[in-house]
Amino acid sequence: MSMVTNTLGRYFAGRFVISAVGVFVSIFVLLVLVDYIEMVRKTSGLVDVSAITVAETSLFRVPQLLEKLMPFCVLIGAMTCYLALSRRLELVVARAAGVSAWQFISPALASAILLGILATTAYNPMSANLREISKRMEAELFGSAPGGGIQDASGFWLNQINNEGQAIINAARSEQQGVRLTGLTVFRFDTELQFKERIEAREANLEEGRWVFKGVRRYTLDKPPVDQDTLYLATTLTPAQVRNSFSTPETVSFWQLPDYIRSSESSGFATAGYRLQYHKLIAQPFLLAAMVMLAASVSLRFFRMGGVQKMVLSGVGAGFLLYVLSKVTEDLSKAELMHPIAAAWLPVVVGGLTGFLALLYQEDG
Repeated sequence: MSMVTNTLGRYFAGRFVISAVGVFVSIFVLLVLVDYIEMVRKTSGLVDVSAITVAETSLFRVPQLLEKLMPFCVLIGAMTCYLALSRRLELVVARAAGVSAWQFISPALASAILLGILATTAYNPMSANLREISKRMEAELFGSAPGGGIQDASGFWLNQINNEGQAIINAARSEQQGVRLTGLTVFRFDTELQFKERIEAREANLEEGRWVFKGVRRYTLDKPPVDQDTLYLATTLTPAQVRNSFSTPETVSFWQLPDYIRSSESSGFATAGYRLQYHKLIAQPFLLAAMVMLAASVSLRFFRMGGVQKMVLSGVGAGFLLYVLSKVTEDLSKAELMHPIAAAWLPVVVGGLTGFLALLYQEDG
């Protein structure tokens, strides 16, 4: 009986992994196509831009976006797997052989936890690295565009004060967690806070004790604009301080987050966002397992009993409500109204208990 159980366990685990990976790949391809079409639209007015470069930029942008959808990929994959097993009466045969629902769910739970560990330790660093590469490629694509290329409503802002006065730096894009900036506008003031000049630059790199601006145009109140190839601006900022202003927790690798948290604490910056991201990545394997529990609670009904469509819709609705809960707890944590550990693990506990109680209600052993 143990060999039959092990064989069935490997079979159910394999079917689940194939379904989850299939959903993941399908959504990945769809997102790449949509993003590629959007990038083609944005680069339509630029010359000497190859379709391959645009495709690579889209390909490197998507993995980080897809990481946020990974729980839904597991939810849909698990529902697809169990509905297919039920339609082909394989679950009926398994139950007739004395295998309970808990026994053929456990292989999928173990597989989901393993997938979550791989997603946290391997996929997350890869997606963060690819996102940095895509930012560099975007800067190369749009660096010569009027106005510095694509820029959102606010961009990234940084304020620095030294013995030369005050400088307020705005950048459209940041790379390497703020060490390299593109699409810059700098407002400089003297030591008496009187306006001195405005600087527009194509890019800037942070070196020890200074910013190095390239492709510079300087504007003053009493002189015509002056173009310069290079401009140096003294600074007391360190890379650790800059990355706290320009980097977002989602762009930092799982393995680098502890260092970021320590450097933020030592610099006096808020660490709530980094702590939340760190605990969310730790909780991710168990969140995927909770999604499997939710999927199983709405997908084990036999086709001949009817009501499958309502069960599937209820599963999708439960996943959406869980997503809303995670966003609410995330916002509360970033506002420092909830501890990051509680914000990261509350959706896991709610989703897992909901699926567990639903299965207890449906099953008898």
